This record gives sequence, structure tokens and C-alpha cells, in this order.
Amino acid sequence: MADTPKLSEVEHVKDASNYLRGTLRESVQNRITGALNPDDTHLIKFHGSYQQTDRDLESERKRQKLEPLYSFMIRVRVPGGVASPSQWQRMDELSNTYANGTLKLTTRQTFQLHGVLKRNLPRAIQGFNDVLMDSIAGCGDVNRNVMCSVNPHESQLHQQVQDVATQISAHLTPRTSAYWELWLNGEQHSASAPNEGEEDHEPIYGKTYLPRKFKIALAVPPQNDTDVFANDIGLIAIEKKGKLLGFNIAIGGGMGMTFGMPETYPRLADLVGYVSLDQVVDVCEKVVTIQRDWGNRENRKFSRLKYTLDRVGLDTFLAELHQRLGYALAPAKPYQFTTSGDAFGWSGGQKGKTNLTLFVEGGRVYDKPGCELKTALRHISEFHTGEFRLTGNQNLTLANIEPAHRALIQDVLEAHGVWAQTQQQTALRFHSLACVALNTCSLAFAEAERYLPHLLDRIDTLIQANGLADEGILIRMTGCPNGCARPYLGEIGLVGRAIGRYNLYLGADHAGERLNKLYKEMLDEEGILQELAPLLQAYAQERQPSERFGDFVVRQGYVHATTHGQNFHA
Repeated sequence: MADTPKLSEVEHVKDASNYLRGTLRESVQNRITGALNPDDTHLIKFHGSYQQTDRDLESERKRQKLEPLYSFMIRVRVPGGVASPSQWQRMDELSNTYANGTLKLTTRQTFQLHGVLKRNLPRAIQGFNDVLMDSIAGCGDVNRNVMCSVNPHESQLHQQVQDVATQISAHLTPRTSAYWELWLNGEQHSASAPNEGEEDHEPIYGKTYLPRKFKIALAVPPQNDTDVFANDIGLIAIEKKGKLLGFNIAIGGGMGMTFGMPETYPRLADLVGYVSLDQVVDVCEKVVTIQRDWGNRENRKFSRLKYTLDRVGLDTFLAELHQRLGYALAPAKPYQFTTSGDAFGWSGGQKGKTNLTLFVEGGRVYDKPGCELKTALRHISEFHTGEFRLTGNQNLTLANIEPAHRALIQDVLEAHGVWAQTQQQTALRFHSLACVALNTCSLAFAEAERYLPHLLDRIDTLIQANGLADEGILIRMTGCPNGCARPYLGEIGLVGRAIGRYNLYLGADHAGERLNKLYKEMLDEEGILQELAPLLQAYAQERQPSERFGDFVVRQGYVHATTHGQNFHA
């Protein structure tokens, strides 16, 4: 008889949680501490929130014999990143009332509120639920926010793909009523709420949900603005004359790894076939259920789908998938990606409407001297009748702008300094991503969002000196190796090792179809600049026509191409 597997601590917590309830109600009501009960810190992730501390204040609070300054991040689901003006207004309002006054646009096309005190959690959640948004499955061992290409040039096709993203999101939303019971007094205002009177059960996830988080993204070629291959499931839209036919499907992507453990690695998804529109939701469900049944529940470092695939083999996984589906996937269809970045500025739309994509540095929406972005967007939300589309690159597209509103929006952006600042940026900065990192992320070894703008000021000097201001080199920085800003898909990737020290990775593909590789370790700021200076100079002088920086450093032998996650460390 086979030994019973030793389950991780989190698996036991989920099993005993009564479908994600645990003692969350008691934890939130306990006014003696700003923290939750230890087991509840795992469960609250399924409700879209993380318990955090202000690490900048740790030493001083210890000196005063105070507990850490606990607060909570809330991640609001926004399938495909599409929000209405009223939803934008509400998130702006909640950020001022209950959070730290800023809005964070994430690399998964969601809103995050930071600095929410425990006593304000219910009111904040009720606030965005009133405008038909929720945070259930914003985090946790479930399918998280489903991403979708913003694709502002193809409004009709975008809507078709967006509809699929919304369907997948709704289908894979947990069915437990715990979220509505704990935060909303049992009131079910959201479209993803369970049916009233149903007993709790999870027909897709089961009582203990998935072994680890699960991510799905949809992209519309030639734009790979959602980095589909970095996801557990990547869906590539196949269209004909503007009509969506179906999707190529890729499985097994994921960015995280652990320093000092070469058996952990980022991995890009394998392209395994094509599915028609009427099959796509079912195929996603079946991949999820195989991961539910086969994924590693003993060690969370090896619990993602990418490790399941490499452990059992792709052929074995596909055979199981075909058996559960009752049919085999069709062969993948031709497609081509050209970029994973956003197209900034004004663009045409449908029926005389236009779109405007704005750069949001680090995804952080706030006012600063000379650039009152948050105020400008609040004013625009008062008359804009289209959508606020959050991009997978932490930027924002104002979509479907009425002809009469274009000049008004331009005026507002100019009056608040937003337009002028946008015009001053290099393409390198436009193609930058950074995770939150310090001061609130407990996993961070180094700065990212707060530091990258300063570092880019210095790298931009090299960029300008070499005539590369218009070259959109992908640069991504994270404070740890877990990969929230997808650093291993950066043509230049910087991953924090310690305060002020970063590993430098080079050689990813500009379209998001090749991982980068470690070039130098433990560099400080001067070290980063010293390494990049000759590379950028050589690129300016020796590149081939239309050659991207990531391709150049591979062709010139600065790094070897990474062909699969398992040779990422080679």
C-alpha cells in the first residue's frame, strides 16, 4: 500500500476551513491586534486580500515594543481589465477613504488597494461590491483574474475575446458562499455570487481547492500584451475577417522560482493545440481539474502546473486531458506575435470613437507635483462614457471615447501635467514593469516599484547617449524571484537579492516567446550601469535591421538562449 502523502500546512488549513470560512469572522472582529489568526492569513487570500506590514517601520515599532503595523492589500477582480467609469470612480473613492490614497494597477489587469486596516476590510469590500465588483479569488489557490488583450485597435474582435474571458472567469469562480456571508452580510450583488439557498460545494475545485494559484490569459495577435506563455493556460485568439473562430491553447507557464533551488525555475507554456469557441471553457475546466488531482500538495514550491507537467510528462498529461474531454485537441493554427508591450497614445476605434493608452509608471495612480494623474482620471471618469481598460503592463487605456470627449480628455490631461510628462518619456520607460516589493511585500529582498524610476533616470542617460530613445526595450524589476512583474520575460530583467543588490538577466524575446538568462549576480546600482553601458553601445552600433535587444545579446553570445524552463539555469 502506498504511503499517504504528507500534506503541506496550507492543505490542512483549507481542509478544516469549512469552505474558506475558518475563524475569519472572529479574526476581523478582534480589536486587540491588527493581525488575523495565523491560519486565517492563508484563508483571506481566497477572499482577495493579503495581510501585510509596513517594513519601513519595523525597527522603530520594535524599539517602542509595539506590534508590527499590520494592514491589508485587497485585490479586486476585473476580468479582462475592463472597468466602467462608475467602477473607476468607486475605486478612486475607496483608495482615499480606506487605503493609502493610491490605486495600484497590477500586471494581471486588476486594482489593488494598499494600507487597508483590518477594521475597514468589510466596508471596503462592500464599497466595490456595490458597483458589481468583487475580490473573491483575487488571490489564493484558485484561478485568479482572467487576463485579456486590451487591443484597442480592434474593438469588435476585442469584445468577442473579452466575452470569453468573462465566461471563463465566471465558470471558474469558487462556489462557496463564505465570501458573501463574511463580508456582505449574505447579500449577493455580484454576477459571480452562488445561487441563494445552495449548500456549499465546489464542483470544480473540491474541498481543498487547487494545490497552488492558477492563471489564465487570452491574447489577440499580433499583440501579446498579456504574456500568455507566462500563464498556466494561455489562449491565443484565432480570427478570420474580424470574427473570432477559437483559440490556440498553451499550458504550463509560470514565473516563480526560489534562489538556491535550481530545481525551481520559470517556465513558458507549451503550445498543445486548438479549441473552438464552444469548447474553450470546458477545456480550461478540465486542465484545472487535472492540476487539482495531480498537482503537488506536499511542497508548495513545486505545486504549480508547470512542475506537474514536467514531472508526469506532457504526453501523459495530454492523454488524460483528452480522456476527460472525450475528444482530442485539434492541431494549433498559425499565428504571429510581434510585441508584448502596449501601444501608447491616441488610436482609432469603431464608429468614429477613439482610444487613448496612458503610461502609468509602476501601475501606481496618484498625484505628484507636476503630474496629477489621479485627479485627472477622476475628472475624466465624470464624463467619459466608454471603458477604463487596465492593461497587463500596468498601464491604462481609455477606450471607446466619444468624438465630443476627445478634446475634453486632452485638455484635462494637459491641465494636470499628465500629457507633458508622457511626452518626455523614453521607449525604455514605456516598456518598464515593477512589482510592489518593499515596503509592504513580506517576500521582497529589495526595492522595485519605488526604486526603478530612479534607476531608469540613469539608464535613460545611456539610452539617449546611444540614440536608443525610441527603442522599446523590455525592462522589468522585482524585489524577489517570485516573478510578479514577469522579470524573466524582460529583455533586461532585474531581480532583487538583497537591499540594493540585483541579479541581471538578459535575452528574452520582445514578443514574450523566450525566457531570459542570468548574466551577472549581486550587482549594485553602479554595477548595473557598468554592465549595461557597453551592451547598449554595442547594440546601437552592431545590431541588424529591426533586431531587438534581446535577440541581439543572444546572437552576440552574451547569454545563451533559454529554450525551456528546465535549462533556464544552465
